[in-house]
Amino acid sequence: MFDEVVIAVGINQDKRGFFNMDERMDIIAQATKGIEGIRIIKYNNLTIDTCHEFGIHHIVRGVRNMLDFENERAIADANRRLAPDVETIIIPTAQEFAHISSSAVRDLLQHNGDTSLFLPEGVKLPEHQ
Repeated sequence: MFDEVVIAVGINQDKRGFFNMDERMDIIAQATKGIEGIRIIKYNNLTIDTCHEFGIHHIVRGVRNMLDFENERAIADANRRLAPDVETIIIPTAQEFAHISSSAVRDLLQHNGDTSLFLPEGVKLPEHQ
């Protein structure tokens, strides 16, 4: 679909992340190792502003269920009003991955559970207290 995919890692003020920004960037780098055309960036402003800064014209978002879809649609509608030149593409997840969420993985990590079924092969997570 695209020659290059930019994975933009942002800071969500409404969420308290389990991993810091550098750890998140490292995990994504591990998960995408060997895939051509991937660039990972971090940002701390509006997604639309980051798109304009880097010349990005499409935002690709994944959804697991209808609740995700409604949330993403609302964000896409707001982004379209702010920046009509940036289009959002919403892609539903494959059913086999629909049960995976950051909350579930975070819960497993906090209770020393096995996360191997929920993470890409080869990804090693940093140790957390």
